[in-house]
Amino acid sequence: MTTRATVDENPAAPTPAAPRARRGPYRRLPVEQRREQLIAVALELFSRHAPEEVSLDDVAAAAEASRPLVYRYFPGGKQQLYEAALKSAASELISRFVEPSEGSPTERLAHALDRYLSFVHEHAAGYGALLRGGSAVETHRTTAMVDEVRRAAFRSIVQHLEVADPGPRLGLLVRSWIAVVEATALTSLDEGDVGDVESLRDWLVDQFVAMFAVTALHDAQSAAVLRRLLAHYDGVGPGAKLIEGLGGLLLSEM
Repeated sequence: MTTRATVDENPAAPTPAAPRARRGPYRRLPVEQRREQLIAVALELFSRHAPEEVSLDDVAAAAEASRPLVYRYFPGGKQQLYEAALKSAASELISRFVEPSEGSPTERLAHALDRYLSFVHEHAAGYGALLRGGSAVETHRTTAMVDEVRRAAFRSIVQHLEVADPGPRLGLLVRSWIAVVEATALTSLDEGDVGDVESLRDWLVDQFVAMFAVTALHDAQSAAVLRRLLAHYDGVGPGAKLIEGLGGLLLSEM
């Protein structure tokens, strides 16, 4: 009895349960909720660190789960989790491009930008992880996810321009502007001094109008599309100030 009491009271005695006690009891969540939680945690970690620097133990600890539990949902390990996280971010971002065919082209463009920029700031971790790339765990599948986001944006803009078959110059215009939007969004996350969301959106709309006007001077298809879109322009909404400033240039027989 004396020996047992001495062992029990010895502060140096091993306590196997201590690490688990510090972590706290695992929360029992529904299957889909747990999977979504693991994906959200992974996006946050992958955004703040290079994916190769993030371990499954890091994800498990941040999610208050165990490593075996993470493997239960993602048996392919970190690569599978990384791809699932990027796919989640890409799917939500693509949904932001859906815009009813109402209002002027610049108004529709502004509405889509509002939702896009809202995603950027609400899901900064996911957006950064999705578009920065350059990771050792990047694969053709992750690259394809990023490309599909850009293709979705391209399809949406071309649809609202009512162009069935955009030529090389018009296609390059749209893709170049999408690259400007991406770079602007990432800069706003990294530096945070590019202005409020509304002014940023209006600046990007003006960028598109200006790029369209320049392209129209060099491309017959772009000129025809621009004349058609502006034929009934009512002079209000995003881009109005720039369009008015450019005056007859945009409406002339280019």
